[in-house]
Amino acid sequence: MIVDRVDEHGVVGLLDGLAGLLTDTVAGGASVGFLIPLGHAEAAHWWRGRAAAVAAGRLALWVAREEDRVAGTVSLALPDRPNSRHRAELAKLMVSREARGRGLGRRLLTTAEEAAAAAGITLLHLDTETGSPAEHLYRSAGWTRAGTIPDYATDPRGELRPTTLYFKQVGGQDGRRTGTPAVAR
Repeated sequence: MIVDRVDEHGVVGLLDGLAGLLTDTVAGGASVGFLIPLGHAEAAHWWRGRAAAVAAGRLALWVAREEDRVAGTVSLALPDRPNSRHRAELAKLMVSREARGRGLGRRLLTTAEEAAAAAGITLLHLDTETGSPAEHLYRSAGWTRAGTIPDYATDPRGELRPTTLYFKQVGGQDGRRTGTPAVAR
């Protein structure tokens, strides 16, 4: 399994595989912002938007591939305001149903955390569906539960579900940064 950071051209080049991963993730019940049924074209359109965010420096994206197949992704959404450049949001950690149970989620999470710390980001945050399998991963990786928001979003079937917020301090702990982090490639 290879995990690489991809630029906007990499997103476009892997568009079919990324769209397949997203549709598989949603079909498997993961609450990543979409409802079932999610079509391949709609998923590809969403990923094209991510390519633009990567090109603009607002998103750092890693893709895990097994042979020629996209098996997982993770992203860091990077703020652009001066008072928040020390933090990033961990977003869209997805592992295909076929690749689950082999440590890929942990590897993607560690990759993003290490890249953030290397870039001088000191605080990561995320939200995940309360009671989802992802919660176990985040807790076991040292993330701290900050609280739960009821009826935050719908699951892929359209049912309102709570979300739990998590954070993790990485790298330097003083939280003082200047400039814009250049997330390590």
